[in-house]
Amino acid sequence: MPTATGHTDAITATKVIGTAVKNPQGEKIGSIKDILLAKTDNRIMFAIVGFDGIFGVGEKFHPLPWAVLDYQEGENAYVVPYTKEQLEAAPHDSVNELTRDDGMAARSRAYDYYEVDADWR
Repeated sequence: MPTATGHTDAITATKVIGTAVKNPQGEKIGSIKDILLAKTDNRIMFAIVGFDGIFGVGEKFHPLPWAVLDYQEGENAYVVPYTKEQLEAAPHDSVNELTRDDGMAARSRAYDYYEVDADWR
């Protein structure tokens, strides 16, 4: 499925991990720490995005549905259509908690919060 800017090419996870995440104003708000994949249905469940923190201390990990991340070459980053306040109020937890029980609860909370179509239900 193409992104809002029309990107359709496949990409390796190693290129995605570490990429900056910015708000619509171009301010860096975090970076992609990992991607949770659903092995049985060949889907990306969500990206784990780290916000705040310095050198990993105080960092919050947010599950963001892949569909809300729009890679913009000019920004050299994924841009999300949310304010800092919306992201601060979003579901977040430790990476261990986000991936507990195959990440199902984290995925449901994230898709509900960001109002993304949950086509697996």
